[in-house]
Amino acid sequence: MKFELYQIDAFTEKVFGGNPACVVPLESWLPDEILLKITKENAVAETAFLVLTGDRIDLRWFTPEVEMDLCGHATLATAHALKTILNYPKEEIIFDTLSGELVVTTSDDMYFLNFPSRKATPADLPEIIKGSFNIQPKAILKARDYVLVYDTESEIRDIKIDRHLFDQINLDPGGVIVTAKGDTCDFVSRYFTPQSSILEDPVTGSAHCTLIPYWSKKLGKKEMKAEQISERSGKLICIDNGDRVLIGGKAKTYSAGHFWIE
Repeated sequence: MKFELYQIDAFTEKVFGGNPACVVPLESWLPDEILLKITKENAVAETAFLVLTGDRIDLRWFTPEVEMDLCGHATLATAHALKTILNYPKEEIIFDTLSGELVVTTSDDMYFLNFPSRKATPADLPEIIKGSFNIQPKAILKARDYVLVYDTESEIRDIKIDRHLFDQINLDPGGVIVTAKGDTCDFVSRYFTPQSSILEDPVTGSAHCTLIPYWSKKLGKKEMKAEQISERSGKLICIDNGDRVLIGGKAKTYSAGHFWIE
């Protein structure tokens, strides 16, 4: 059986930047074990699978290890594939997901993800995570992910992980966000996942479900510009709408092709 496959770089204006995701349109759902095998074969952080059901779209996200409850960059990649390759006619794209209904709107070449807000609360940091980081944070919070707050962007850039120690903790399905005020934007971040084939996620849309309410309150701003300062890096427009957040970004198609399953 022949399937379409698109690889798209999300939260970037150029290929080889942002976060790569694969997008696979399906006519109906394949068994979960097959979806996971496809994702492992794709060897990127996330693969999005979609099934069109009338005006709505069923969407699921898989890492090479597990199914995720929410993924920003693969949602953006899916919207980009629908609009630029699959000729989806509507300006508003409605997805049904494990996180409920998610809406993506388009404006020129910008995509805005309407995602749930995940406010973090103060937390204690497990000793394994604390020992894994070469620089210690000034504040610790937690929602789905741990959020480690630092004073400066340079500290975020200089963070190194002892992966042998870090991989001894299981945060499934979460990870660890490190963040600080930005030098040329409102805030910066990086994102790490223990026991994952990809330690540092290049650009993590879902992490901004927590970063946006935190920095909105901290900076007294509803609309902000953010950068995830991984090696590939990515830029995001962030809007705090109370119990929802808007996460805006661009995308570029890297490849389009097919794969076959007997």
